[in-house]
Amino acid sequence: QNAAWERNQAEFLEIAKILDKIKSVGTGGISSDDPTAIEKLKAKVIELEKEQTFAKALNRYYKKNSTCVGFQDLDYAIAKKIDAQIKTQFSWEQKPYPSYELTSINGKIKRAKARIAELEAQQAQTYEGWEFNGGRVNFNYENNRVQILFDEKPDDETRSVLKENGFRWAPSQGAWQRMLNENGIAAVRKITEAV
Repeated sequence: QNAAWERNQAEFLEIAKILDKIKSVGTGGISSDDPTAIEKLKAKVIELEKEQTFAKALNRYYKKNSTCVGFQDLDYAIAKKIDAQIKTQFSWEQKPYPSYELTSINGKIKRAKARIAELEAQQAQTYEGWEFNGGRVNFNYENNRVQILFDEKPDDETRSVLKENGFRWAPSQGAWQRMLNENGIAAVRKITEAV
């Protein structure tokens, strides 16, 4: 019976992992390759700011009333659960949204805004490729990639440097490439100056 229970438990855990993967589809990060990345990031900032406003208001309400019951549109059962959960926290964190959660939300907002600024600057700025000894650099805006096209196959050392700097061989493009962003541009300049 114990062996059967262990097999069933292992099978259950395996199925739970698969279900978690299914649930997480579409909830990952926002890729810079996505043509609607800026709009998605702006929507994310709005949602995070709403959450931050809600969290601060709930914390103020709890501090004043020592309960979440009666706060705005918060369901009574949920408010009671939050009250019960707060009592299990450390004394200095006894509030609906502990300080570390507010700090985390604030950090997410700052990072999303920084990415929006980076993507907008990238869209506003266009780069032209250049030739270097043994090849040329190309900015492929359609695929959002900075590409290095060599006249001949690069030697092992050069390929190693390319890989260390985030470049990968793309047979469909016939080029070494990486994402087109400030880091990619800095990396391609460093590599082509060294060649």
